[in-house]
Amino acid sequence: MRLRRNRLRQFHHREAIPRKDSEGSSFIDYGSAVAFMAEEWAAGGKLQVELYGQRLPNIRNLRIDGRYSEQPGKKLQYAVEGGPVISPGDGICLYVSADSAPDYKVVAIYPYNYLTLECERL
Repeated sequence: MRLRRNRLRQFHHREAIPRKDSEGSSFIDYGSAVAFMAEEWAAGGKLQVELYGQRLPNIRNLRIDGRYSEQPGKKLQYAVEGGPVISPGDGICLYVSADSAPDYKVVAIYPYNYLTLECERL
């Protein structure tokens, strides 16, 4: 089963890098942008309403086109063939250019037939 080409759009993934400033406060910085193709739609349904409640309008779903594999390591990561290595907390540029800061972050990753992401607006 394949995704329909007319529903696919190009998005950009930016890895979240935790850093500390000179005063010891921690913040999240984002790495360089890596492009990937995915299908995007608004969150909905009974399960997502129960999970997110009032935050539901800020949630978007992404279904990534291509093969993927789970990467061994300390945190959960999935490598998309010919694309990014995605983990929860990373940034996704849905409605902004790849040069600017991401406008969504990855909240959940589901390894179905296609790698499915739930992203929340920052």
